[in-house]
Amino acid sequence: MTTSVPGLVPTTRPLLPETVATLATLKPGDRIRITHTVRMTSTRAWTATVTGTFRALQSLVTGLATDRVPEDDIIVPTVHFTKDNGEHSSVALDEQTRIELLQ
Repeated sequence: MTTSVPGLVPTTRPLLPETVATLATLKPGDRIRITHTVRMTSTRAWTATVTGTFRALQSLVTGLATDRVPEDDIIVPTVHFTKDNGEHSSVALDEQTRIELLQ
C-alpha cells in the first residue's frame, strides 16, 4: 500500500480506504471517534468505541529478534489521542478499525 499520509508508512495489513482518507485529513486538536472490532471466534466479535482529541499518527515496527525474512516484520499504524478525561492513549489500527472526524 502506498500512501501520502504523513506518519503512515506501508502497513503489513491494509487499512480500510475510508480510514486512510480520514487519517489524511486529521490534524492535532481534531475530535475523533475510533471504533475497533475485535474478533473473538469465527462467529463472535467485540466492538469498542472511544472518543478523544487527536495528537499524532505514527507507525510501530515490530519483528522477531532473530535475522529472518522481511515478511516477518510487522508494521502497525497507531493513533495517539487524549481521552475526554485527560488520559493519553493510543490505538493500533487494523483492517477492522474505523475513525470518524467529529465536529
